[in-house]
Amino acid sequence: MKFSQPNADIFVPENELPPPEALARSTHLCIAAHQDDIEIMAYHGIAACFGRTDRWFTGVVATNGAGSPRAGIYAGFTDAQMQAVRRREQRKAATVGDYSIQLQLAHPSAAVKDPANAAVQADLAAIFAVATPEVVYLHQPADKHDTHVAVFTHALTALRALPAARRPKRVLGCEVWRDLDWLCEADKVLLDVSAHPNIAAALVGVFDSQISGGKRYDLATAGRRLANATYHTAHATDQHQGISWAMDLTPLVLDPALSVDDYTQSFIRRFAAAVARRP
Repeated sequence: MKFSQPNADIFVPENELPPPEALARSTHLCIAAHQDDIEIMAYHGIAACFGRTDRWFTGVVATNGAGSPRAGIYAGFTDAQMQAVRRREQRKAATVGDYSIQLQLAHPSAAVKDPANAAVQADLAAIFAVATPEVVYLHQPADKHDTHVAVFTHALTALRALPAARRPKRVLGCEVWRDLDWLCEADKVLLDVSAHPNIAAALVGVFDSQISGGKRYDLATAGRRLANATYHTAHATDQHQGISWAMDLTPLVLDPALSVDDYTQSFIRRFAAAVARRP
């Protein structure tokens, strides 16, 4: 299995299977922009597969990590050194989370933000030529990070190009750089992320280059999940210890003619209408 970038990284924890076999057995798959996005946005899928022999999680990271902020022991690192650190950290997460396979496509962020980039499209097409996951986790189209939205767009293009029989049953847009608590209750997809809190903490915690670099993603991610669970219902005790909200993107995959902008704006219009109806 080869990808377009010479530094692309293919990692099967414990070398359990040849990469094509590890990819082919995927039932849950996440396509993310950066190292550590997977562990923030798709823990629901990781937990669903953890310790199972009938479900397998696969992570895909599109970019190379060169633009990461750096401080502390990483302050003087070059872009090449940071890429190596980020690659190792993502491998550690794949081991901790018992992923089937971890793919790091190593594209520069600027290339990913080009919607016509043929190399990104080719890599994602190669992945979906082998993998037929039931559930796919993507960035959500209302995310405020340009690279996240660009990766979402590439992934949606790849999914729409699949024959109908090979498309996943469920495609979810997940929280990272904008949460989804603003969605109307009927539009929210509740992802219970209560299971294995020690694994959840460890997965985000292995990204020391980010945490030492001044971004406490470990605390922020746990806090968001707890806040979602606590503020979910006003008149009942908490039913979950952690919740991630998601947007259902399946209609965008099933109907390639459906406009992403119109679909996303429909959620915003419903929210605006709900606010307007309040006394």
